[in-house]
Amino acid sequence: MQNAVSLSGLAVFALFLFISISLHETMHAYIAYKLGDDLAHSRGRISLNPLRHIDPMLTIALPVFMILMGLPPILAAKPVPINVNRVSGDEMGLAAIGIAGPLTNLLLATIASIVLNGLSLNPGSIRDLFTLFIELNVRLFVFNMLPIPPLDGSRLLYALAPRSLQVLMEKMEQMGIFISIMIIFLLLSVLGPILINAGDFILNILIR
Repeated sequence: MQNAVSLSGLAVFALFLFISISLHETMHAYIAYKLGDDLAHSRGRISLNPLRHIDPMLTIALPVFMILMGLPPILAAKPVPINVNRVSGDEMGLAAIGIAGPLTNLLLATIASIVLNGLSLNPGSIRDLFTLFIELNVRLFVFNMLPIPPLDGSRLLYALAPRSLQVLMEKMEQMGIFISIMIIFLLLSVLGPILINAGDFILNILIR
């Protein structure tokens, strides 16, 4: 029975994760399309179909490998292709595309919070599902807003940064996504408590 409960809980978490990631990535592609770049649109990335956004290595193999190694899992969706030469607004346009994903997660958490608090649900399975969905999206928002390439928050920092910092960020991106993920993982030992506290602060506002 306990195994069945664990499996059902894992299935619900996976469902919520794929919904959240799909909307996150779709909004990257949609904002890019609205700013004049139809590359992601032409490749079917404005879609709520999770299969459009799953990368076999980044979304599945990487987190499974990290779990097997006894490490906290990190996963990523398939990067949304962007033609920077077609995006209006220069760096601020790219920043808008970048933060569209995390802001979507924050919006999802806020909507779920309004429903949860409006229904005044008693502790139980339905309330727990809402709480899980809210926490998942808040954590996705906080993590993705880290201003470290290739995370979404780095696009906003890049747009506002002096040229010397932009050059450093460009070098980090050139190292490749797997190297960047390993750097992020190492930095989490320092940044982890900050991310947790930031997420908890938002959750305390959304969940009453």
